[in-house]
Amino acid sequence: MDTFYIITNHQKDEKLEMTRKIQEYLEEHGKTCCIQSERNIECTEEDYKYTNASLIPKDVECVLVLGGDGTLIQGARDIVGRNIPILGFNLGTLGFLTEIEHENMYLALDKLMNDEFILESRMMLKGTMYHEEEAVFTNIALNDIVLNRSGALRVVDYEIYVNGEFLYTCPADGIIISTPTGSTGYNLSAGGPIVSPSSAMILLTPICPHSLNSSSIVLSAEDKIMVKLGPGRRNRQEEAEATFDGAQSVKLITGDYVEITQAKETTKLVKISKKSFVETMRKKLQFN
Repeated sequence: MDTFYIITNHQKDEKLEMTRKIQEYLEEHGKTCCIQSERNIECTEEDYKYTNASLIPKDVECVLVLGGDGTLIQGARDIVGRNIPILGFNLGTLGFLTEIEHENMYLALDKLMNDEFILESRMMLKGTMYHEEEAVFTNIALNDIVLNRSGALRVVDYEIYVNGEFLYTCPADGIIISTPTGSTGYNLSAGGPIVSPSSAMILLTPICPHSLNSSSIVLSAEDKIMVKLGPGRRNRQEEAEATFDGAQSVKLITGDYVEITQAKETTKLVKISKKSFVETMRKKLQFN
């Protein structure tokens, strides 16, 4: 690879010290490297959070993301239409997605320049929210789509369908629909299973369910899931919110529903390290 673009979380590299070091190192080796302008970090009026993908030069072969897993996830969402591979540099805590630590930064850059890497394709989810049977909102997620109660602190009934067939009604605070990549995120915190991030499947995990059957459900990536907001007691109108990767969200009321399927888009992650997913889990989650 010869041409790079850096997306930096300015809260984690405030003075751009690491960002500049990477740029200088790549340019010293005859490569081209552009840094995202700070004015593109936060923009509430555009359909992106960190990066305006249209400003990335057309010849860029790899996007380097400096921050935590959250920065990489949002960066991936922002540039998904460009189909550019992403390599994450960890300035956060766990770093399941941002595999490069500060101490092996230059070694990773050497391997990247010498094409000593592999590409992992990560599946994404597409969610469409319907109000009165009309699609009113659509978005994608690399990690998860979460339906959660809003308003009064009470349990909500979520009616779950798979491929048009009713599965069950789940009384809970919320429902997490996760990709394998997102299995180590909110899904894990809610008691859901960890699965290999390179696999293709959809995980459905309830949040604080008021039911004896609180198990997660693992579904095929080809399945279509529908989660409908059921009525409250005495047919009162309930309120909830569907959130995509913790970023964009949409309000729901009783009768509204979200259809979730595998997205046609994928995220390509550059993998430099030869560490297995098992080794990564052992170290990041501090397994004994």
